[in-house]
Amino acid sequence: MGGRGSFTYDVYLNFRGEDTRYGFTSHLFHALIQRGINTFFDDKGDETTSSSLVNAIKQSRISIIILSKNYAFSSFCLKELTAILGCFEEKDIKNGQFVFPVFYDVYPSDVRNCKGSYGEALAKHEHPFKDDIQEVKRWRSALEMAAQLSGFRFKIGYIHFLLVCYHNFPIHCISI
Repeated sequence: MGGRGSFTYDVYLNFRGEDTRYGFTSHLFHALIQRGINTFFDDKGDETTSSSLVNAIKQSRISIIILSKNYAFSSFCLKELTAILGCFEEKDIKNGQFVFPVFYDVYPSDVRNCKGSYGEALAKHEHPFKDDIQEVKRWRSALEMAAQLSGFRFKIGYIHFLLVCYHNFPIHCISI
């Protein structure tokens, strides 16, 4: 697509594989690709922090964060989320990265306030990360920040149309 500037990817998909890899996220990925939107999709799912993933995040114009029930149980997803939001905060408006959260069968308020499965997950992370409790605090702040961004709530059992709109690109309506 034209107007990409210094970005390698139009969209970076961040998701918890066990929740959405073979359903929602896979359908979203294929819908984006079919519309000519260059999309990064980590199909390995090996949950190791990789410089190539961080590089893909930095080289993406948009990051779509798919926040699902088990998302916060993955320290890998949370590390990716902090990298995404770091890029979002670092870039200026002209070259900025857009971040678009999708609340997949979760309430934005549960993510923002770390309640329900999000509260359980962060409490569970506190023990393994007791020597670096600041990391858990960063994740909590990142979840709060992501939940405050304008996004989309997807409720299972409903057909939705996701609007993908970003600077210098046409609006895309994707049926999921």
